[in-house]
Amino acid sequence: MVVKVSSKSGRLFDSVLVRPPTYDLIRCVSTHPLRNTVDPSLALRQHGEYVKALRGEGIDVHVLPQLNGFPDAVFIQDTAVISSVQRKALISRFGVPSRRGEERSVEEFVSKAGFEISRVEPPATLEGGDVLVTDVGVIYVGVSTRTNPQGVEVLRHFFREHKVVAVSTEKVFHLLSAVNYIGSKTIAVVPELVDASYFEGFKLVRIPLDEAYAANMLYLGNGKVLLPAGHPKTVEKLRSEGLTPLEVEISEFRKCDGGVTCLSLPLYMI
Repeated sequence: MVVKVSSKSGRLFDSVLVRPPTYDLIRCVSTHPLRNTVDPSLALRQHGEYVKALRGEGIDVHVLPQLNGFPDAVFIQDTAVISSVQRKALISRFGVPSRRGEERSVEEFVSKAGFEISRVEPPATLEGGDVLVTDVGVIYVGVSTRTNPQGVEVLRHFFREHKVVAVSTEKVFHLLSAVNYIGSKTIAVVPELVDASYFEGFKLVRIPLDEAYAANMLYLGNGKVLLPAGHPKTVEKLRSEGLTPLEVEISEFRKCDGGVTCLSLPLYMI
């Protein structure tokens, strides 16, 4: 694997890992009322379109093999936090015990690529969906049902050269479900779900509560933001900020409480 470590696009990463879903997706960990209607075949097609969207913006997408027996393995973001500049990876310890084991193949992949490996050890838990990386030396981490205070301290040690800020996350199960960095010292946030005062000094784009799912968006650089299809208010807000929204249909992953960020593991250029 060849990993880019610089970018002229203003984005946080040029490379990601992804993993296609399997039929096991029907057993995903989810609170969504339509959880029992997940269509694995449709999910696989939607995942392919997601990958196509990333590659269309010049992102290097490394596709890991499907992982049978792990219903949520498609949500690969949670397995690790990776720095491509420092060539090091922090391997997660899931807060949801049923997901433990998903991280092993990711660790094997990045280790073979020459990354230095650190691991989150008990009693700490840390999931990538709680880690919000910016390009201004600040990293936010949600204290949630998935990431505990001990996990926050592990992340602080891993990113010693950055300011790591813990954020109370009680109304969503991952920080990135309601908050995301969209470049140019700007953060998209649903203030009813996460206290916006944590992000003092950043420009805030407030996502309406009735379109909260759209806050789980992914900045691709060059002013482009990938978000789930069907959120016109959010699309208009992004356009008013001079950004270009790119919509992708991920209905089957929404049924599994997953979003746009969850489906890829960035190799951050920090």
